[in-house]
Amino acid sequence: MAQGLIEVERKFVPGPGTEERLQELGGTLERRVTFRDSYYDTPELSLMRADYWLRQREGSGWELKCSRAASVSGPHTEYVELTAEPAVVAQLCEVLRAEVPGAGGVAAVLGPLGLKEVASFVTKRSAWKVVLHGADEEEPPLRVDLDAADFGYAVGEVEALVQEEAEVPAALEKIHSLSSMLGVLAQETAPAKLIVYLQRFRPQDYQRLLEVYSSKEKP
Repeated sequence: MAQGLIEVERKFVPGPGTEERLQELGGTLERRVTFRDSYYDTPELSLMRADYWLRQREGSGWELKCSRAASVSGPHTEYVELTAEPAVVAQLCEVLRAEVPGAGGVAAVLGPLGLKEVASFVTKRSAWKVVLHGADEEEPPLRVDLDAADFGYAVGEVEALVQEEAEVPAALEKIHSLSSMLGVLAQETAPAKLIVYLQRFRPQDYQRLLEVYSSKEKP
Protein backbone atom coordinates (compact mmCIF):
# COMPACT_ATOMS: atom_id res chain seq x y z
CA MET A 1 0.00 0.00 0.00
CA ALA A 2 1.15 3.54 -0.70
CA GLN A 3 2.32 5.43 2.35
CA GLY A 4 -0.03 7.82 4.10
CA LEU A 5 -0.68 9.26 7.52
CA ILE A 6 -2.31 7.00 10.10
CA GLU A 7 -5.58 8.48 11.29
CA VAL A 8 -6.56 7.42 14.80
CA GLU A 9 -10.03 8.59 15.70
CA ARG A 10 -12.90 8.13 18.08
CA LYS A 11 -16.47 9.16 17.39
CA PHE A 12 -18.98 10.28 20.01
CA VAL A 13 -22.39 11.89 20.34
CA PRO A 14 -21.90 15.62 21.04
CA GLY A 15 -24.15 17.43 23.49
CA PRO A 16 -25.37 21.03 23.70
CA GLY A 17 -22.47 21.90 26.00
CA THR A 18 -19.64 20.29 24.02
CA GLU A 19 -18.35 23.52 22.46
CA GLU A 20 -18.44 25.32 25.80
CA ARG A 21 -16.49 22.45 27.36
CA LEU A 22 -13.90 22.65 24.57
CA GLN A 23 -13.44 26.33 25.35
CA GLU A 24 -13.00 25.54 29.05
CA LEU A 25 -10.28 23.05 28.10
CA GLY A 26 -8.43 25.75 26.16
CA GLY A 27 -9.59 24.56 22.77
CA THR A 28 -9.39 26.86 19.77
CA LEU A 29 -12.14 27.07 17.18
CA GLU A 30 -10.25 26.97 13.89
CA ARG A 31 -13.15 27.35 11.48
CA ARG A 32 -16.77 26.67 10.72
CA VAL A 33 -17.23 25.17 7.28
CA THR A 34 -19.94 23.62 5.14
CA PHE A 35 -19.08 21.01 2.52
CA ARG A 36 -20.57 18.17 0.47
CA ASP A 37 -19.16 14.64 0.64
CA SER A 38 -19.89 12.09 -2.09
CA TYR A 39 -18.99 8.43 -1.60
CA TYR A 40 -18.39 5.94 -4.41
CA ASP A 41 -18.47 2.16 -4.60
CA THR A 42 -19.47 -0.72 -6.84
CA PRO A 43 -23.09 -1.96 -6.83
CA GLU A 44 -21.91 -4.82 -4.60
CA LEU A 45 -20.14 -2.38 -2.22
CA SER A 46 -16.83 -4.10 -2.94
CA LEU A 47 -14.84 -1.28 -1.35
CA MET A 48 -16.86 -0.71 1.81
CA ARG A 49 -17.20 -4.42 2.49
CA ALA A 50 -13.41 -4.65 2.36
CA ASP A 51 -13.14 -1.62 4.69
CA TYR A 52 -12.06 0.89 2.05
CA TRP A 53 -13.92 4.20 1.75
CA LEU A 54 -13.66 6.39 -1.35
CA ARG A 55 -14.82 9.97 -0.91
CA GLN A 56 -14.83 13.15 -2.93
CA ARG A 57 -15.09 16.23 -0.74
CA GLU A 58 -16.24 19.47 -2.31
CA GLY A 59 -13.24 21.77 -2.54
CA SER A 60 -10.78 19.19 -1.20
CA GLY A 61 -10.58 16.46 -3.82
CA TRP A 62 -10.44 12.69 -3.41
CA GLU A 63 -9.56 10.61 -0.38
CA LEU A 64 -9.37 6.86 0.13
CA LYS A 65 -9.47 5.60 3.70
CA CYS A 66 -7.74 2.24 3.93
CA SER A 67 -8.31 -0.08 6.85
CA ARG A 68 -5.49 -1.26 9.05
CA ALA A 69 -5.50 -3.65 11.96
CA ALA A 70 -5.92 -1.69 15.18
CA SER A 71 -2.80 -2.00 17.30
CA VAL A 72 -4.82 -1.51 20.49
CA SER A 73 -8.38 -2.69 21.04
CA GLY A 74 -11.03 -0.19 22.04
CA PRO A 75 -13.80 2.13 20.79
CA HIS A 76 -11.68 3.72 18.08
CA THR A 77 -10.60 3.16 14.49
CA GLU A 78 -7.31 3.35 12.64
CA TYR A 79 -7.04 4.14 8.93
CA VAL A 80 -4.39 5.14 6.44
CA GLU A 81 -5.53 8.15 4.41
CA LEU A 82 -4.51 8.41 0.77
CA THR A 83 -5.10 11.74 -1.00
CA ALA A 84 -2.61 11.70 -3.88
CA GLU A 85 -4.68 10.59 -6.89
CA PRO A 86 -2.06 8.19 -8.35
CA ALA A 87 -1.87 6.41 -4.98
CA VAL A 88 -5.68 6.32 -4.71
CA VAL A 89 -6.02 4.86 -8.22
CA ALA A 90 -3.34 2.24 -7.58
CA GLN A 91 -4.98 1.14 -4.32
CA LEU A 92 -8.44 1.01 -5.90
CA CYS A 93 -7.13 -1.22 -8.66
CA GLU A 94 -5.44 -3.49 -6.13
CA VAL A 95 -8.57 -3.87 -4.00
CA LEU A 96 -10.82 -4.39 -7.03
CA ARG A 97 -8.25 -6.62 -8.75
CA ALA A 98 -8.13 -4.51 -11.88
CA GLU A 99 -5.24 -3.40 -14.06
CA VAL A 100 -3.83 0.04 -13.29
CA PRO A 101 -4.59 2.38 -16.22
CA GLY A 102 -1.75 4.18 -17.93
CA ALA A 103 -2.89 7.68 -17.07
CA GLY A 104 -5.75 9.67 -15.59
CA GLY A 105 -6.98 10.58 -12.15
CA VAL A 106 -9.68 9.08 -9.97
CA ALA A 107 -12.58 10.51 -11.99
CA ALA A 108 -11.23 8.81 -15.12
CA VAL A 109 -11.27 5.33 -13.55
CA LEU A 110 -14.72 5.46 -11.93
CA GLY A 111 -16.46 4.09 -15.01
CA PRO A 112 -13.89 1.39 -15.89
CA LEU A 113 -13.87 0.19 -12.27
CA GLY A 114 -17.69 0.18 -12.02
CA LEU A 115 -17.74 2.81 -9.27
CA LYS A 116 -20.85 4.94 -8.83
CA GLU A 117 -22.04 7.44 -6.27
CA VAL A 118 -23.77 5.68 -3.38
CA ALA A 119 -24.18 8.60 -0.96
CA SER A 120 -23.96 12.38 -1.02
CA PHE A 121 -24.77 14.80 1.79
CA VAL A 122 -23.85 18.22 3.17
CA THR A 123 -22.12 18.67 6.53
CA LYS A 124 -21.77 21.75 8.72
CA ARG A 125 -18.60 21.39 10.76
CA SER A 126 -16.99 23.27 13.61
CA ALA A 127 -13.32 22.30 13.70
CA TRP A 128 -11.39 22.65 16.96
CA LYS A 129 -7.84 22.00 18.04
CA VAL A 130 -6.93 21.17 21.63
CA VAL A 131 -3.53 20.96 23.31
CA LEU A 132 -3.78 18.83 26.44
CA HIS A 133 -2.39 20.29 29.66
CA GLY A 134 1.20 19.21 30.13
CA ALA A 135 1.71 18.21 26.51
CA ASP A 136 5.06 18.89 24.85
CA GLU A 137 5.08 22.12 22.87
CA GLU A 138 6.22 20.25 19.77
CA GLU A 139 3.37 17.76 19.94
CA PRO A 140 0.66 18.35 17.37
CA PRO A 141 -2.71 19.28 18.90
CA LEU A 142 -5.65 16.91 18.93
CA ARG A 143 -8.42 17.79 16.51
CA VAL A 144 -12.09 17.71 17.42
CA ASP A 145 -14.69 17.97 14.66
CA LEU A 146 -18.34 18.55 15.51
CA ASP A 147 -20.49 17.67 12.51
CA ALA A 148 -24.16 18.17 11.69
CA ALA A 149 -25.30 16.45 8.48
CA ASP A 150 -28.16 17.78 6.40
CA PHE A 151 -30.25 14.67 7.04
CA GLY A 152 -30.55 15.36 10.76
CA TYR A 153 -27.62 13.52 12.34
CA ALA A 154 -24.86 14.99 14.52
CA VAL A 155 -21.60 13.31 15.48
CA GLY A 156 -18.30 14.35 17.03
CA GLU A 157 -14.82 13.02 16.41
CA VAL A 158 -11.56 13.27 18.31
CA GLU A 159 -8.66 12.66 15.95
CA ALA A 160 -4.89 12.38 15.90
CA LEU A 161 -2.70 11.91 12.85
CA VAL A 162 0.57 10.05 13.31
CA GLN A 163 3.39 9.00 11.02
CA GLU A 164 4.38 5.67 12.54
CA GLU A 165 2.75 2.63 14.09
CA ALA A 166 4.79 3.17 17.26
CA GLU A 167 3.04 6.51 17.83
CA VAL A 168 -0.47 5.03 17.91
CA PRO A 169 -0.65 3.99 21.62
CA ALA A 170 0.38 7.46 22.83
CA ALA A 171 -2.10 9.09 20.44
CA LEU A 172 -4.84 6.82 21.74
CA GLU A 173 -4.06 7.71 25.34
CA LYS A 174 -4.50 11.41 24.50
CA ILE A 175 -7.71 10.75 22.56
CA HIS A 176 -9.23 8.81 25.45
CA SER A 177 -8.09 11.45 27.94
CA LEU A 178 -9.71 14.29 25.99
CA SER A 179 -12.83 12.20 25.33
CA SER A 180 -13.19 11.63 29.08
CA MET A 181 -12.84 15.37 29.73
CA LEU A 182 -15.65 15.94 27.22
CA GLY A 183 -17.89 13.56 29.17
CA VAL A 184 -17.68 10.66 26.72
CA LEU A 185 -18.17 7.31 28.44
CA ALA A 186 -15.28 4.85 28.28
CA GLN A 187 -16.82 2.46 25.75
CA GLU A 188 -19.17 4.90 24.03
CA THR A 189 -19.24 4.78 20.24
CA ALA A 190 -21.26 6.55 17.59
CA PRO A 191 -21.86 5.54 13.98
CA ALA A 192 -20.36 7.61 11.20
CA LYS A 193 -22.50 9.91 9.07
CA LEU A 194 -22.20 7.64 6.03
CA ILE A 195 -23.43 4.60 7.95
CA VAL A 196 -26.47 6.47 9.27
CA TYR A 197 -27.16 7.80 5.76
CA LEU A 198 -27.15 4.27 4.33
CA GLN A 199 -29.32 3.00 7.17
CA ARG A 200 -31.94 5.66 6.49
CA PHE A 201 -31.86 5.98 2.72
CA ARG A 202 -30.27 2.79 1.33
CA PRO A 203 -31.32 0.10 3.81
CA GLN A 204 -30.42 -2.76 1.47
CA ASP A 205 -26.84 -1.50 1.22
CA TYR A 206 -26.79 -1.01 4.98
CA GLN A 207 -27.82 -4.64 5.47
CA ARG A 208 -25.04 -5.74 3.13
CA LEU A 209 -22.52 -4.03 5.36
CA LEU A 210 -24.06 -5.52 8.48
CA GLU A 211 -23.41 -8.94 6.99
CA VAL A 212 -19.69 -8.14 7.00
CA TYR A 213 -19.35 -5.99 10.12
CA SER A 214 -20.92 -6.48 13.48
CA SER A 215 -20.80 -3.41 15.70
CA LYS A 216 -17.47 -2.05 14.51
CA GLU A 217 -17.78 1.62 13.57
CA LYS A 218 -16.78 2.91 10.16
CA PRO A 219 -15.65 6.25 8.78
